[in-house]
Amino acid sequence: MSQTMPSATPGTETTTGTPKKAALASFLGSAVEYYDFFIFGSAAALIFPHVFFPDADANAAIMSFATFGFAYVARPVGAVILGHFGDRIGRQKVLMFTLVLMGAATFVIGCLPDFKTIGWWAPVLLVLARLCQGLSAAGEQAGASSMTLEHAPDNRRSFFTSWTLTGTQGGQILAALVFIPVVALPDEIKYGIGWRIPFWLSAVVVLVAFFIRRTLHEPPAFAEAKKNNEISKLPVADLLRLHWRDVLRVVCCAFIAAVSTVFGTLAIKYAQDVAHVNSTITLWLVVAANVVALGTQPLFGMLADKIGRKPVFIYGAVASAIMTPVFLLTLESGNVPLMFLVSIVFFSCGYAAANAVWPSFYGEMFSTKVRFSGLAIGTQLGFLMAGFAPAIVTALGGTKPGGWVQISIFTAVICAIAAVSALTARESAKVPTAELGLHK
Repeated sequence: MSQTMPSATPGTETTTGTPKKAALASFLGSAVEYYDFFIFGSAAALIFPHVFFPDADANAAIMSFATFGFAYVARPVGAVILGHFGDRIGRQKVLMFTLVLMGAATFVIGCLPDFKTIGWWAPVLLVLARLCQGLSAAGEQAGASSMTLEHAPDNRRSFFTSWTLTGTQGGQILAALVFIPVVALPDEIKYGIGWRIPFWLSAVVVLVAFFIRRTLHEPPAFAEAKKNNEISKLPVADLLRLHWRDVLRVVCCAFIAAVSTVFGTLAIKYAQDVAHVNSTITLWLVVAANVVALGTQPLFGMLADKIGRKPVFIYGAVASAIMTPVFLLTLESGNVPLMFLVSIVFFSCGYAAANAVWPSFYGEMFSTKVRFSGLAIGTQLGFLMAGFAPAIVTALGGTKPGGWVQISIFTAVICAIAAVSALTARESAKVPTAELGLHK
């Protein structure tokens, strides 16, 4: 396929099918990357306190969740580095690098010796590998979203970019499905070799995504800018000079991502320790909600192309704040069918709205020359809240009896910040791609 392929004209789709190919590549790449990312989250909740922190007693859960959060410390650093190269040398090259780095780091985690073998060096090595995961994730969603948005026709940008985040749901489904048989194993096997298998399997899925993603070319807008020598020499400097308000806005909007870690990581721990729900059931709750989200997120993307990004995003934030306490109290009810129903309403019909729309909503705030950097830096700074949400809320007593109150208040505050920040943004649904980010 030629790199001189014409870009989509406003309101129409290219005849080459490149938008669909870009969306598929983004879906599969994100699924692989976030399979790796989410199996760490499941292990942090269910496995690592026993394997890497056996002498920490009551603090084991907090320390384990802290290792989950360390990736989010690395992500802003990775965002600056990968954003620079994504805007300088191209989206596709950086996306290939992030894929390989994530796969290698995840495989290494599965090979680490435990605390009983090398003492505190075990969690140290775990943190180092987790930092590599964070560096990789910093560029994945920003690069995939930028590439898909720039390949998409003007009137369907939100729909096509929603597949990037739908890929993350696919990764979470796969991670949960792989972990379900692991948690059912006898303790001796589960805490021995059993937990390592999901991490080793990442090598297989990385190879699949690698061969798919390597065939995708750079978006026409970026290729044209490079041809005309219009590439920014210092994208981060241009970003902070021209778009600092948008970066700050994206940081605050990106707090909404904490809802996902509350649902997929913290709620698992709460259900196990407080509601005494079998861990297999809680993992199936995550699977069910994400399966339904595979269908609802593209629909929310289509809706945002019709009525705008802001109303759909704000609805998702408000719905998440309302449904969090309902979900947690349902876990305590012991009514399994009700748990499944509420988890689907909460995640698939509430949070999924904001999750589907943010790739287009945030990406459209920036011009082509700084889009990768703007998306990467803004989201990764905001995602720090998501990374440390489990550790923060656990430290505040969120996984103890009555902890649903702390979890609900925390979620309501971050959702309110995201919704108010979204209200201050420009509605960009009807702005041509060539004019995005040029309103300064």
